[in-house]
Amino acid sequence: MQVILLEKVAGGDLGDIVKVKDGFARNYLIPKKLARRATAANKAEFEAKRAELEKAAADKLKDSQAQGEKLAGTTVKLTQKAGVDGRLFGSVTNFDIAEELTKQGYKVAKAQVRMPNGPIKTVGDSTVSVALHTDVVVDINVTVYGETA
Repeated sequence: MQVILLEKVAGGDLGDIVKVKDGFARNYLIPKKLARRATAANKAEFEAKRAELEKAAADKLKDSQAQGEKLAGTTVKLTQKAGVDGRLFGSVTNFDIAEELTKQGYKVAKAQVRMPNGPIKTVGDSTVSVALHTDVVVDINVTVYGETA
């Protein structure tokens, strides 16, 4: 299926007409308003609104960059129950980190927290990435303290 991208996504930039799998378009891109089917009417409508959409995308990028500058180098401190050897009972997930960042006043969704090595399962310091925008990825420090049972 060919779609017109309404925002920058991994497969292309705003306004690109790309061919994607039908399920990806129907189940993800179109419901999230990231793309529209590439019909003649939709192409004409997109061209009429192109300047407005580009301005909105630039504003969104600028806001993400400003938030990224504030968020860069932030340390999140979490306490979890742990055994004497430093292993956690459970793990620290992207949900836990996003929740703590929200408490600190940052607007971060769970899906924006990227954990390259999976959930944190030991006490200590770790580094995780927060993707505020497709072009803005910031590293933050996560310190996990052990609480003996």
